[in-house]
Formats: sequence, C-alpha cells, structure tokens
Amino acid sequence: MKTRHSIGIDVGGTNTDIGLVREDGKIIDKVNLHTNEYYDAELYVNDMAAKIKELLERNHVSDIDGIGIGAPNGNTYTGSIDKAPNLNFKGQVKLAEMMKKHINTKVVVSNDANAAAYGEMIYGGAKDLDHFITFTLGTGVGSGIIIDRKLVLGSTSTAGELGHSIIIINGRQCGCGRKGCLETYTSAGGIRRTALELMEQNPLYNGVLRQVAPENLTSKMVGDAANAGDPIGLQTFENVGYLLGIAMANAVTFSAPQAIFLMGGPVHAGEVLMKPLRKSFDEHLLNIYQGTVEIRVSSLADNEVAILGAAALCQL
Repeated sequence: MKTRHSIGIDVGGTNTDIGLVREDGKIIDKVNLHTNEYYDAELYVNDMAAKIKELLERNHVSDIDGIGIGAPNGNTYTGSIDKAPNLNFKGQVKLAEMMKKHINTKVVVSNDANAAAYGEMIYGGAKDLDHFITFTLGTGVGSGIIIDRKLVLGSTSTAGELGHSIIIINGRQCGCGRKGCLETYTSAGGIRRTALELMEQNPLYNGVLRQVAPENLTSKMVGDAANAGDPIGLQTFENVGYLLGIAMANAVTFSAPQAIFLMGGPVHAGEVLMKPLRKSFDEHLLNIYQGTVEIRVSSLADNEVAILGAAALCQL
C-alpha cells in the first residue's frame, strides 16, 4: 500500500519550519524560511510554496494528504492569520487561499497550541483517548482542548486560550492587556520573573542564581538550580506548580478530560515541577473528578511537536 505524506508548517516570528511528515509521524525532511525577512505576504507564501515543492521533489513524493499550518492567531474557519503581533505583515493574511493558488491540495490553518493538541492525538500519547487537554509552556502558555476526538474551536476559532485565564486577581500585567493571566506566572518568562522576585525578597540568598546577571537568567537555569537543591529554584517551581495545578483543576470542570498533557521547555525541569503540580491539582480538583484524570508529559519531542501538530491538522 502506498505510504501517505503531509506537509506540516510552523510559522514563527523568526523562522518558518516546513516538514514532510510520513503517516506514522516520522518527519522525513525539513526546510525553513526566515519569517522576519518578509514584509509582503504574497512573496512569503510564494517562497513557502517553492520550498514545499523542493521538499516533495527531493524525496520523490508526488501526492500529499494536505498542508497543515500552525501560526500565531491562525483561524481555522477562515484559513487566515488574523493580526498576528509578531509578524511583519499585518492585518488578515488569507494563508490557505493564497497557498492553494500554488499547490492544489487541502490547506488547514490553526494556532500553534491547537495544532500541538491535534498532533498529540494523531501522532502522540493521546492516540487512544477521546477527551484530553494540552498545556504548552514556553514563551507563552498555550492550550488545546479535544472533546470526542474533535478540536474545540468555538464560534471564532479561538476557543481554548487557557493561558489567558486569570489566576491572580490584579496580578502581573500580561501582554494580552489583562492582569494576572496564567501565562504571566507559568511561562518561561513568568518562571524567570518569579525567581527574580524571590531573590529580591531574600537579600541574604547567595546561591547559584544570584551569580547570574538578571538579564541573562533563564527558566532552564532556574530549573537546573531547583534540581540541584537551590532554595530559590525550588520555591519558584513550587509556586509554578501550585498555580498550574489550580488552572488544570479548573479546566477539568469544563471538559472532563481523561488526561492533561504538558509540553514545552519548563516541563523538562521534571519532578521539581510535577510534584507540586500534582499536589495542587489533587487538592483543587472537584471531588467528582478525583481519580479520573491523568497528568502526563507529552510523548512528542519539543523540536518536532510544531511540525507534527501542523501536519496532523490535515486530518481535521
């Protein structure tokens, strides 16, 4: 039987990564474009299409199931990118429509967090699940919700922005314009900020994190310090786990998932995050859901999840 392939595209503010994905989730080949060099959307899509054709020709693939595109502010209903803040081309970019002029195939657009959730279902640890939620911790906090093996999009294709649920009333200013969003505490930047605040509150602390210039501190450094027993690192991840556990317990009351998957750089801190997270989740979970929800780490590699998630959209 003929092997099936699809194209997965991850549109980032700096780079656009394009992958040829086999039906079993193997990324056969990749190419990329420098997104930040483009100010003309037509030229960008033209070059993207040329790169796709290059991939197909190089790997002797003549037929694909479609092209999936994960993008900031990607709208599945319109096939467009709507007012993405980190792209040079502004307003509404009708990405699917423009791509079909170059390559006559199915083209599906979604935001990157929703794409990641779909990738988990098609290629990852949720293959046998009907209901689950993903949380992606990175520069921001993204999430995707699957119910009855269908991606929840809502009336505007923007459902599932759990990273922008308010976790602290009048808390930290978020880039979305509101205050106290989960993202401001549990993203990589939020972790870094918590560590800096804790050091300011503990002037006698002279551990490894104090030796790093504030502007150079990263969430990975905080995680490494926590795993080495550093008190500020440990307290930071206690705080992150506590708040994320509450947010996840709240999310369960909405969709009653079988599992919640975590992915992204901060998750690699391991048990210094997962232990307080599980404790907080159990403490705040409504009793009717006790014992019904697993907390899992994604089985997809961080450097592949964006492309695999985008490719999985072809099966929507």
